[in-house]
Amino acid sequence: MGRKPTLGLILCKPLFLEDEMNNTEIANLLNGLTEISRDSADSFKTCANNASDPALKSFFMDRAQSCEEAVNTLSVEVLHYGGNPDTSTSAEEGLLHILTNLKTAFTKKNNLAVLEECEMGEAAAVMAYENALRQEMPDSLRALLERLYEGVKKNHEHIMRQLRDQARNNSNLA
Repeated sequence: MGRKPTLGLILCKPLFLEDEMNNTEIANLLNGLTEISRDSADSFKTCANNASDPALKSFFMDRAQSCEEAVNTLSVEVLHYGGNPDTSTSAEEGLLHILTNLKTAFTKKNNLAVLEECEMGEAAAVMAYENALRQEMPDSLRALLERLYEGVKKNHEHIMRQLRDQARNNSNLA
């Protein structure tokens, strides 16, 4: 007769071992989030340069700093999981910068146009974090990504719901 596993052996078996990401997959995921956070920081800087309202410029620079802090945090995590932190931006982001600059040049630094362009970039960041959080990962990493995701959602909601709608309804801000 074969031996039955004891309760102790059953409890020691890691749950979701076959579903959990390995360190290389985690580092790749984190590098993707690092890239999009870097893209967001660059977009916020571009938006700050193109906004005519001083309060918007200040808001965008503050958000750029927040995104740069996320880049640093994610880069440390990449190292923790044995990867090499990515230092590039996406090709899409380069195109987005060009389009943002062209649109704002043609609209004479129209705040509404700047907000709408910035909102598109933040929508992409929200989706990237949502996709990442669907993966099985260590609890400590999930907690970190959820905290960063809340910041990304806050950026997106503030730009989309408050600033953009305010600019649409107030011709002095547009």
